[in-house]
Amino acid sequence: MVERKLLVLFGSQSGTAQDVAERIGREGVRRHFKCRVVPLDSYAIADLIQEPLVVFVCSTTGQGEPPDNMKKFWRFIFRRDLPATSLSLMDCAVLGLGDSSYPKFNFVAKKLGKRLIQLGANGLLPVGLGDDQHDLGLPSKYSFQFEDDAANGVSVGPCDTNRQTKCPPSQLCPFPAQMIFNERVTDETHFQDVRLITFDISGSGIEYSAGDVAMIEPRNSHESVDQFCQLLRLDPHKTFLLKPNDAATPLPARVPQPCTVQYLLERYLDINCVPRRSFFDLLSYFSPDEMEKEKLKEFSSAEGQEELYSYCNRLRRTTLEILYDFPMTTYAIPPDYLFDLIPEIRPRAFSIASSQLAYPSQIQILMAVVQYRTKLKKPRCGLCSNWLASQNPLQSAVHVPLWVKKGMLQFPTDTKIPVIMVGPGTGVAPFRAVIQERVVEGKKGNYLFFGCRGKSKDFFCRKEWEELNQEGVLTLFTAFSRDQEDKIYVQHRIKEKGPLIWNLIQKEQAYFYIAGNAKMMPTQVTDSLKSIFQSEGGLSEAESEHLLVELDRCGRFQTETWS
Repeated sequence: MVERKLLVLFGSQSGTAQDVAERIGREGVRRHFKCRVVPLDSYAIADLIQEPLVVFVCSTTGQGEPPDNMKKFWRFIFRRDLPATSLSLMDCAVLGLGDSSYPKFNFVAKKLGKRLIQLGANGLLPVGLGDDQHDLGLPSKYSFQFEDDAANGVSVGPCDTNRQTKCPPSQLCPFPAQMIFNERVTDETHFQDVRLITFDISGSGIEYSAGDVAMIEPRNSHESVDQFCQLLRLDPHKTFLLKPNDAATPLPARVPQPCTVQYLLERYLDINCVPRRSFFDLLSYFSPDEMEKEKLKEFSSAEGQEELYSYCNRLRRTTLEILYDFPMTTYAIPPDYLFDLIPEIRPRAFSIASSQLAYPSQIQILMAVVQYRTKLKKPRCGLCSNWLASQNPLQSAVHVPLWVKKGMLQFPTDTKIPVIMVGPGTGVAPFRAVIQERVVEGKKGNYLFFGCRGKSKDFFCRKEWEELNQEGVLTLFTAFSRDQEDKIYVQHRIKEKGPLIWNLIQKEQAYFYIAGNAKMMPTQVTDSLKSIFQSEGGLSEAESEHLLVELDRCGRFQTETWS
């Protein structure tokens, strides 16, 4: 009998692609396939030539970039020396997860699908293009072995990974950086709470440059952990060992062995995330109540997606809140299935807002505290931003697990090349870093377009910018949208400075950068730039578009945006 093998490889940045890949794996098991679900960069790519059936699930990040755990695979699969028959024994399918509001919608999946065919693979289906904008959008992995500490002689400390270690800071070994300052930089009367937070990285070995990103591990609140434990009747102080139920399933690297329930819920399981469809599907198998079971099945069915969206996604209802709505089900959830039901907490990325040349032993971030309302009574809160904002380093020592990774923005090393930076709101963070760096290095030609609502409300780093402007090392342009009757944004200021910008780009080979919210601003700024190419350079619409593409290709037009 031929063994039915299915390999599911995923590239995931926020966890969505991983969730989908694991769901495909579970469906494969139900259909009697021997399944493996593996991150792309953790798979031995040389073995791909022997795989009979592979499903690729991949997201697209930034401006058409592969996710971090797919980049090594991405570089390898596009090597020019790979034979055209490399994957001729493989049947495959590609599922992309993207957002059609971005210009390079599902770019990674589309390009990967074409490349696999070029290498001889047999595509079973057209590339699937999942869209986050669309409204309708079994055996457990592990078993818990709870232990009686006194009876088994197990000595368990606080399970705290925030301790000094000698390993290079990374996701598996973050550095416990002490929070030094947690300063609100918006007026107390302003609706938006924005913080400039400073961390001490002395002794960490961390090195970073302007444009790099600080990765921070957030934590669930004690209140949330207590509520979860009460719902599932878990003792937060109980200690357990985790055992994989399949030899091919690795243990989660960030969960210490042994571990306490408190640690697991506070630092690993994302009990406050908005759950995905697979959560309701798996939850339905545990419900002893027919009405609850029927509702959960409906939410996980294709026909029930509109109702699920209204109940869960539109309102941003959390896993914890949903468990409250299905109380009978919580009585029947075995601890063994917690890792299948609830994804791990993902690290949050923050553009570093300081230069190591100016602050050798510090990392600073500029962070908006995420809070907003839906029809639910309780405000929605960003996990990481609210956790960080709640910390007071002046009252007690606060250590935050973090590490650094390379960012998308790359700045010129030539001291004579000017940089034009457009950073409204917290988008200015990476530009604060590069301005500090260039000032220390004696580089001039620094042009910053900064926008906010009001000069007296949310003009971040005002004193710093104005002093540098007076010293002649920074040319500052501001747009305060609510300080006059007509709203003025950074794209308007850019148009006003058309002759200057055209001269900088055309004659002085300037680099142009955009950072900030991805909704409308980047497109509007780009349109203003193209209009300058036409009005000041005399280019046609097609020629302006071509020039922008060329600037992008050679790295002189770069964007860093987020939704």
